[in-house]
Amino acid sequence: MKYNDMIFKIPVESSTYREDSEFVIKKITSILDERKKVNDNKIIINTNLKMGLPLENINKIAGPMIEAWAGEVFSGIRDDMNNPYSLINVEAQERLGMADIILQFRKGNSVVTGNVDVKATANDIPNSGKGPNITSFSRIRTAYVTDPDYMFIILSIKHRVYSERNKNTALMDGIMEVVDFNAYDLKFISDADISYNPALGTGQIQIKDIHYVSYQYRTTWEMCQLLDTKYLRSSRRTIEDFYREAQKNKWIKN
Repeated sequence: MKYNDMIFKIPVESSTYREDSEFVIKKITSILDERKKVNDNKIIINTNLKMGLPLENINKIAGPMIEAWAGEVFSGIRDDMNNPYSLINVEAQERLGMADIILQFRKGNSVVTGNVDVKATANDIPNSGKGPNITSFSRIRTAYVTDPDYMFIILSIKHRVYSERNKNTALMDGIMEVVDFNAYDLKFISDADISYNPALGTGQIQIKDIHYVSYQYRTTWEMCQLLDTKYLRSSRRTIEDFYREAQKNKWIKN
C-alpha cells in the first residue's frame, strides 16, 4: 500500500472560508484590543502570602488562568445583545477538548464559528510556551474531513506577572497582566512553522515558535496533505500506521 494508492475523501471548503477566517480573527483581536485599552487586561490573585507569588513557578498556573480570563471576556461581550463585534454565542469546552472556547459571530446572513485554542506564554520568561503542542494529528485531520470549513484558531496570549501590596490588607497581590496577543488560523500557518511530534498518541501538531508565525494560504485538502506529509516523514510512523488511522477515521474510501 502506497499513499497514492488510497482513495481519499477530499474536503472542499466554502468559497468564503478565507474571508470568514479573517473576519473571526479581526473580531477576536478587536475585542482583546479594547480590553487592553480600558485596562481590563489583569487577573488579580489575592493571597495571604506576605512575600507575594512565587514568580519562578507562576507559568504552571498561567495557562488555566489566562484561558478563564479570555472566556469571561468573550462571554461578557456576548451578553450584550447589541455588542459591536457581532458575537452571538460563546461556549467553554471541556478540559480535554480540542478547542478551549467556541465563538460564533453573525456575518451578514450567516453565522461563522471559530474553535479557539488559548495558549499562554510568559513575556518575561525566555522561551516560555515557545513551541506548544496544538492538537493531535488524528483529531485535527478528522475534523477537516468531517467539516471542510472547520476553523481552528490559535490565540496566543503573552502575560507578565508581578506582585503589588494591597492597600487594604497590607498583603501582596499577584497580578497577571495580558500584554500582547496574536490569533492565527492553523490551516494558514506556513509549512515551515508547523512540526509534528510523534511522542503522544497519534502524534501532536506543534508550532515551532508561536511568537513568530508566517501565513501560507491553502485549501482544506492541501492542509490534510500537509498533515499527512508531516506524519509520514516521522521515523516512528509507517504507511501501514497511516492506513490504519485513515481507515479508522474514515479519511479514505478503500
